[in-house]
Amino acid sequence: MKKYTIKKLFTMILIAMFMLGASIPVMADSGASDSDSINEKLGSPVVVYGDTLSDAQREEVRSLLKVADATAVKEYDVTGEDIAKYINGDIHSNMYSSAKIVRQEEGNGLTINIVTPDNITEVTKEMYANALLTAGVENATVDVASPVKVSGHSALTGIYKAYDVEGAELDKERMELANDELDVATNLAEKEGMDQQKVSELLTEIKKMIAEQNPATKEEVEQIVQEQLSKLEISLSEADRQMLVDLFNKMRDLNINFDQVRNQLEDIASSITDKANELGLDEGFWEKVGNFFRNLFQSLSNMIQGLFS
Repeated sequence: MKKYTIKKLFTMILIAMFMLGASIPVMADSGASDSDSINEKLGSPVVVYGDTLSDAQREEVRSLLKVADATAVKEYDVTGEDIAKYINGDIHSNMYSSAKIVRQEEGNGLTINIVTPDNITEVTKEMYANALLTAGVENATVDVASPVKVSGHSALTGIYKAYDVEGAELDKERMELANDELDVATNLAEKEGMDQQKVSELLTEIKKMIAEQNPATKEEVEQIVQEQLSKLEISLSEADRQMLVDLFNKMRDLNINFDQVRNQLEDIASSITDKANELGLDEGFWEKVGNFFRNLFQSLSNMIQGLFS
C-alpha cells in the first residue's frame, strides 16, 4: 500500500512539474527582414558587421540577417575606433553584434528585430528602439544578430555608422545621450534587479510624459520621473533615481522633441504590454502562481502525512 502511495506521490509531482512548464510560454523574437528587394527611392539595405567576427562567423551573421545577395546590400565593418567615435566607448572593444538597416517611408515607424535573442544579453529590442529614437533614428527596420553572447552595444554603434556613411549624419550629442540612456537601462536591470521589460516601460513612459508636459526646469523633470516610478510601483536607490533625473534633464537641455515620435513611443509601450500579456503577466498572475503552489504543497503535505498514519 505504501509503495502504491509513494508511486502516486511521485506521479503527482511529475504532473505538477509538467503543468508548471506548460503554463510558461517560450517566446521567440522575429526573424530578419528580407533583403532581396532594393527600394530605389530610399536606397539599398545597409549591413554593418562587428569587425571581430571570423570569416565563418561573418557568413553565419550574413545568413542570420537574410543577406542572400551581397550585391543587393551595402556592407561595412564597425570597429573599436567607431565605438570610440560615436559613443565614447573603449577603442579596444571586441565587436561581434551586427545589424542590418532597411530605411522605410515616412510614417512607418521604427521596427527592431533581435534575430538571436539568446546571444544579445543586455539590450532588448525596446531598449534599442528607445535609444535610437533619442539619437534621431526613425522610420527604419533594424535587424540585430550575433553568433556569440554579447551585450549588443556594437550593433548600436554600427547603426549610427550606417547612417553616417550613407550621408544621414546623426547629431553626436544625441548619439552620446542615447548611449547614456542604454547604459542607464542596462544598469537598472543589473543593479536594481529590474526586469528588462519593466526598465523599457519606465523609460518609455517618462519620454511620453516629457512629450506631453514639455518640462521647463530640472525640478519638473524630477517630478515626472517620480510620478512614473510611483505609477509603475518601482523603488530605486537615491543614486539610481538621480541617475534617471540627470539623464532626462540632459534630454530637456538638448531640446529633443519627443512629440514628433509620439506614435513610435506608443508602439514601444504597446509592444511591452503585448509581451507581458503573452507571458500571462496580468495583475492576478503572481496570485495565481502563489495559489497553485499553496494548493500543491498542501496536497503533497497531506499525502506525506498519510504515508505515516
